[in-house]
Amino acid sequence: MTATTETRITAWLAERKEAMVDLLREVVDIDSGSYDKAGVDAVGARFERFFEEQGISSWREHHEVYGDAIHALVAEPGSNEKPILLMGHRDTVFPKGEVSRRPFSIEGGRAYGPGVADMKAGLVMNVFVAAAFRALGGAPCPIHVLITSDEEIASPSSRPIIEREGRASRAVYNSEPGRPSGNVTTGRKGGVFMRFDVYGKAAHSGGNFTSGISAIGELAHKIVQIHALTDLAKGITLNVGLVSGGQSVNTTAPHAEGQIDLRYIDPADRARTLDAIRKIIDTPTVQGTTAKLEIKGEFLPVVQTPEAKAIFEAYQAAARDAGLTKLDGEFSGGCADSGFTASVGTPTICGVGPVGGNAHTVEEYLEIDSIVPRAQALALAILRTSVD
Repeated sequence: MTATTETRITAWLAERKEAMVDLLREVVDIDSGSYDKAGVDAVGARFERFFEEQGISSWREHHEVYGDAIHALVAEPGSNEKPILLMGHRDTVFPKGEVSRRPFSIEGGRAYGPGVADMKAGLVMNVFVAAAFRALGGAPCPIHVLITSDEEIASPSSRPIIEREGRASRAVYNSEPGRPSGNVTTGRKGGVFMRFDVYGKAAHSGGNFTSGISAIGELAHKIVQIHALTDLAKGITLNVGLVSGGQSVNTTAPHAEGQIDLRYIDPADRARTLDAIRKIIDTPTVQGTTAKLEIKGEFLPVVQTPEAKAIFEAYQAAARDAGLTKLDGEFSGGCADSGFTASVGTPTICGVGPVGGNAHTVEEYLEIDSIVPRAQALALAILRTSVD
């Protein structure tokens, strides 16, 4: 790799800012909520068309329920080196019809629209970086692009694919949005998402009160006990964020349910906290009630290993050369697919995408001028990858 190669790659990306924004507009203006397979696959098809236009080989892994996984590979013929994995998801948290209410727009140097930062801009960045290497060469090893479909619901179909490709890769760059500070994410909490059901006995709450057993009353006791497991000093938080139950206002509730969000840093705390939650679920306060617990989804934490730290420091140096002189690593309480690749031992950096904020809200935004330098930083980091 030479300085000339670096100059050519970074210039190629700088010249395509308008094309990046145009592609971003197209994919943001497609509804792609996690459960909308047709919409998620439509976004995937647009990226497949981009790969075809750029002469990049791509393929799909089909799934009956969720969107298909999209793969693309830039590699020299006959290369057997382990690739660098550029990863991201194309699903959003927004319902069908959101695009018609607030399509892609630009105001004051920021782009707006559903999923504009989380994380369609990161995907656009990834595919243009791959296209730069396809057009100009110079990559020290193959570049594998993986575009998944269901991260916002804990990747039920994508997790085994992510773990498989993570194991097969030398390093992973997950292009979740850069932090509002401009930093990347070098550590993340793990998360476990659970539902618990409580069963009681229905009775008329006026005429036959003593025959009833309130599932809602028991649910309330359990919520208080679950929330009490929070330990901020250890980074453990518990939140029962959804509840429902009851039959009518004048009936003792025969059933109630709640959904639990557990976040943690140390994997040992996951096991201890889950044991405590199970004990709470299994132990009634309102006699006669029963309950059950179900894990609905999970993300693993990102812990910075020495190998991941070395990758980050190389990326940080590349970012400085791309003009991002203040970029640093940052810890996030949020979860992402990067935890799956980190957990299989592959050095992983998250949040290398263009900078944005207010994800999952109508105020979600992307800093337009961050697209090119973040793409250049990623490309330089790839160019400088040492292949033993």
